[in-house]
Amino acid sequence: MFLTPLLVSLAVLALVAHALYQALSSPLNRIPGPLYSRFTSLVLKWHEFRAHRTRYVHQLHLRYGPAVRIAPSEVAFASAGAVREIYCSGGSGFDKTEFYDLFRVYGRRTMFTTLDKDQHARRKRIIADRYANSNIVRPKPLAGIAERAAKFAQRCTESVGGCLDIYVCLHAYAFDCVTHHLFHPHGTDSLLQGGKDEAIMREVTFDDSLQNRLFKHHYPTAHRFLHKLLYPFAKPRETPLADHFVLDSCDADDSAPFTLLDRLREPAHGLDPLDIAAECLDHMAAGIDTTGDALCFLMWELSQPRSMRYQRELQRELRRARRAAGPGSPAPAADGTPYLEAVVLEGLRCFPAIPMSLPRYVPPGGRTIDGYRLPAGTIVSCQPYSAHRIDTDVFPNPDAFNPERWLDPQGDADRKRLFFAFANGGRGCVGKHLALAEMKLLLQAVYSMFTTLPEATMTEADMEMSDQLISSRPAGQRCLLRFVPLHESELLDQE
Repeated sequence: MFLTPLLVSLAVLALVAHALYQALSSPLNRIPGPLYSRFTSLVLKWHEFRAHRTRYVHQLHLRYGPAVRIAPSEVAFASAGAVREIYCSGGSGFDKTEFYDLFRVYGRRTMFTTLDKDQHARRKRIIADRYANSNIVRPKPLAGIAERAAKFAQRCTESVGGCLDIYVCLHAYAFDCVTHHLFHPHGTDSLLQGGKDEAIMREVTFDDSLQNRLFKHHYPTAHRFLHKLLYPFAKPRETPLADHFVLDSCDADDSAPFTLLDRLREPAHGLDPLDIAAECLDHMAAGIDTTGDALCFLMWELSQPRSMRYQRELQRELRRARRAAGPGSPAPAADGTPYLEAVVLEGLRCFPAIPMSLPRYVPPGGRTIDGYRLPAGTIVSCQPYSAHRIDTDVFPNPDAFNPERWLDPQGDADRKRLFFAFANGGRGCVGKHLALAEMKLLLQAVYSMFTTLPEATMTEADMEMSDQLISSRPAGQRCLLRFVPLHESELLDQE
């Protein structure tokens, strides 16, 4: 009887001793970081569950430098060299971790969630054609985006004398744009028609499943047994309206030649209907949140007194470009509006659509990153939020919004090397050109007609960054702006 508790105690002591030995002898101990990160990941997980991971990791970078150990087997980096090694070496960088399993759709793997490099490359070869800039700038795709930007401007006009919640309207705009690109002529009109289309957008935009999905990722066995008990406190992701909309849209047989659906259906690719629907739903959800959130943060910043001079310069450039193009002409090309280009780049630097860590496994044989030798299986990542701020030689005063830094030819190569808003390498964001077109056409439509100002009840706390799984949204999930029409004489006075 006496031996049983003694044996249990000895076993516990042996386990503790083994854990301490591993922690104290780990090759990662050379990497700077808080002492507790050698022994536990609980502090990191606490910040994840509170939607603060991005800012927590960034604070560690500010304290310890561009390489920081954030958990016993996880290291965060923020240098251009680390970005190149982790995400670009061998073409597509290191392998993704099981974290991406959280994004599976209808139980299927999409291009984004595929872990195997060869399978990812095959799927990307199918999809990349529809997101190439040469396809985005064709008349029909571009006209569809411009039409939806005009509808957003109509909502702005209707709000004059009051205010408009651009958080909702920008997500509606992004939803309508991405469904046009995926399914035309079966895209949505949530901006003006509302109804079922708006309900789908709200279901995706206001999803609140962060804690449940993180618990599932970190504690899968416990989640299997406790998911029903968790439901009242941490709901899983549930998007039945979006699910049915995509399945129904994929059943239509008249999709336009420029759409992703048309490309995925080509018999040579061998994709079954559920694979096609899963890919489309994945792109739709990503297109809503990333573009909607990035534009929301950017327009909020442009509306602040500290940034009003940038808004004024943007207005002058856009009106000059419109006058030069003549009445009835399409929106000016981006290469004729360098200030607009600078505003978009600075917006994505300060408020990247995906600011958080993009985790990867160090491959077999280990790797050396920023002078630190990392064993195989170590989780490594860079987060755009920190990569865009940590090197103050490249980005002086990095927390300040300053589009004019992008107009200085000196240091241009270094800025571009650290720009990580769309990730890098073979697994970078395939929708980059679509997102940029949506952002530029929306800003052209708004700032050639209006001055934007914050509504009096809005606070900085409403617009604090609230992390989701990899994207971030305003904490208050609202952004009220006032739209003041610009008159031609007013703009002439400014020039």
